[in-house]
Amino acid sequence: MLYVVTGPPAAGKSSWIEARARPTDIVIDLDRITLALTGPGAAQWAQYPVAMKVAHRARYAAIDEALKHVDQVDVYLIHTMPSTKWLARYRSHGAEVVAVDPGREIVMQRIADMRAPGLQAVATRWYAQRSKQRATRSVTRQSSRAW
Repeated sequence: MLYVVTGPPAAGKSSWIEARARPTDIVIDLDRITLALTGPGAAQWAQYPVAMKVAHRARYAAIDEALKHVDQVDVYLIHTMPSTKWLARYRSHGAEVVAVDPGREIVMQRIADMRAPGLQAVATRWYAQRSKQRATRSVTRQSSRAW
């Protein structure tokens, strides 16, 4: 089974996975990949530009390979804000999309306490995108009822 875990930064996506994944499952988490690729003493949520480029490439390769094995192991993939194209790809593999969101206030406080300040902008974009998606779904449901 493929689980695509979405949510703003510091929402608890990794914790959600840690509570469910077994040691034999595959976990694709950009934060973990970046940490694995940086030197000793690197911050857990490091945002070093070159390390992030390398980590993104490693993540794409990991996704491509993991999708070949969803019939053998569970795959947990953190994708904060997947595009429509990525969601379609994941759903073609039978993905269950899970949104982890403890609420904007909690997320912003966690970012202030534990993460780089720039992640507040990412969280703001996540909430704006989520609002837009909910509004679109609501309009679509209302339109379909009118017919």
